[in-house]
Amino acid sequence: MKSMVIGGIILIVALLAGTYFVAGDAFDTDDYVNSLTMLGAVSILTITVFVALKYVNQIKNDTASGELAEEKWDGIGEYKNEIPTGWGLAFIGTIVWLFWYLTIGYPTNGFSQIGQYNEEVNDYNAKFTSKWENPTDETLSAMGQSIYLVQCAPCHGVDAEGINGKAQNLTQRISKDSVEYVIKNGANNLKTSYPGGMPPMMLTEAADIEEVSAYVAGGFKGEQPAAYAVCSSCHGADGKGMAFVGPNIVEYDDALVLAVLTNGKKASIGAMPSFKGRLNPTQEKALASYIRSLGE
Repeated sequence: MKSMVIGGIILIVALLAGTYFVAGDAFDTDDYVNSLTMLGAVSILTITVFVALKYVNQIKNDTASGELAEEKWDGIGEYKNEIPTGWGLAFIGTIVWLFWYLTIGYPTNGFSQIGQYNEEVNDYNAKFTSKWENPTDETLSAMGQSIYLVQCAPCHGVDAEGINGKAQNLTQRISKDSVEYVIKNGANNLKTSYPGGMPPMMLTEAADIEEVSAYVAGGFKGEQPAAYAVCSSCHGADGKGMAFVGPNIVEYDDALVLAVLTNGKKASIGAMPSFKGRLNPTQEKALASYIRSLGE
C-alpha cells in the first residue's frame, strides 16, 4: 500500500507539472479565476487518486461481509451495507458546491470581454442617438447609403437592382410579378407591424388580378380598376396603407421598411431574413430615406 501511495503522489505531481507547463502563463496574472481553477484541479486530482487507491486497496484486501438482502438477481446476492462514507460526503459536497457556485461563487465581478464590448456598444449608441437626434433629410439619406452598402448590398446589389434577380429591385417600387404573387399567396410575414396579415386569393378572377397588379405596379396611374376596391379596405384608396392594418404599397415609407427589417419578408424571388436588433431607430429611418431616394 505504501508504494501505491508514493506512486499516487508522483502521479499527482506529474499531472500538475504538465498542466503548469502547458498553461503556466495563465497563472502569472492578477485574475483570481485562474488561481481558483488551478486550486480546483489540484483538489480533483488529489481526491481522485487517493479515492482510487483506497478502493484498489479494499479490492485487494477486504472481504465481503454483512447481512444479505432477500432479493437476488440472476443468483447474485447483495449485502445490506451502507454506502461508503467518503462517497456520500463527496456527493453531498458536490450538491453544496453547485448551489454555492450558482448563487455567489460564479465570478460575476471578474473582467469580461463580452461585458466590456456591451458597455462600449451602449456608450456608442447613446452618443450616436444624441448626435443625430434631429437629422435633416439630406443627412438621413447619406447615412442610409452607408448602412445600405454594408447591410443590404450583398443581396440587393450596390446599384440596388438585385443580384441575378434573387432580391427585390429597390430602384422600382414593386414589380407586377410581386403584386400577383402576394394576391395569389397572401402575405402573413409582417405580423408584428400588421397583425391581420393578408389571406391568399382576395381576388379570384384572373382578369382582376392582372388588372390590379398592373395598376399597383404602375404607380397608381390611370383609371383605378373596380377590383381594387377589395384592396382599398386595408391599403386605402390611395394605396398608402393604414397603421397596423395594411402597409403602404405606393412607396417605401418608414413603417414599411421597419416592418420588413423587423420581420423579414418572403416573396416570389426568395426570402429576406429579419434584421431585428441590428439597427437603431435613427439608422432604420435613414435606410428608409435612402431607399426612397433610389426610386427618385
